[in-house]
Amino acid sequence: MSFDVKIEMAVDDHAFALEFSSDAKLTALVGPSGVGKTSTLNAIAGLLRPKAGRIVVAGDVLFDSAAGVNLPPERRRAGYVFQDARLFPHRRVSANLSYGAKLAPEGAEIISRDEVVTLLEIGHLLDRLPATLSGGEARRVAIGRALLSAPRFLLLDEPLASLDESRAETLLSLIERLRDELALPMLLVSHSSSEVERLAGRVVEMTAPGPA
Repeated sequence: MSFDVKIEMAVDDHAFALEFSSDAKLTALVGPSGVGKTSTLNAIAGLLRPKAGRIVVAGDVLFDSAAGVNLPPERRRAGYVFQDARLFPHRRVSANLSYGAKLAPEGAEIISRDEVVTLLEIGHLLDRLPATLSGGEARRVAIGRALLSAPRFLLLDEPLASLDESRAETLLSLIERLRDELALPMLLVSHSSSEVERLAGRVVEMTAPGPA
């Protein structure tokens, strides 16, 4: 099973519960803004602690409140691509990629640096600073950095948000290739029905939360 999640969350003034299982290569979380989609990604990555529940990804128990299991983020090894890319602004693209590679445990590499550069078509960007990149270019670099960290799974938070049609199509095609060519469970948050229909093998719909 790629993802087996049953959690209760309280974030700021909202609470929600979510339960789903999926063995799809790419699973999509959908629902209105504020429903808890990004909070769910953060819980799976280990950046937020659920009130209760259990999170299992690719057979590994990451969180189990009943059993007292709560792996720290570095042991969960999530490749997390945030909405805003979060590249190091003072480091060139090449150095951002190198940072991802340094996070990979020895012998755990799933893809080489050269393969990442070729797959993402970012060779011409290696000497540039993040401030000079377009939104689509920055997200491709962020995906490359995540892949070089040898993740056990990928979390993608609105990767196509605010991109024009041509850049969105480029990134869509890339995510399709990652889905089809890498044995890597992927969880995608998206507001786009066409994006979800094209990419996801399983769709999980979240409904509006109530007060905590």
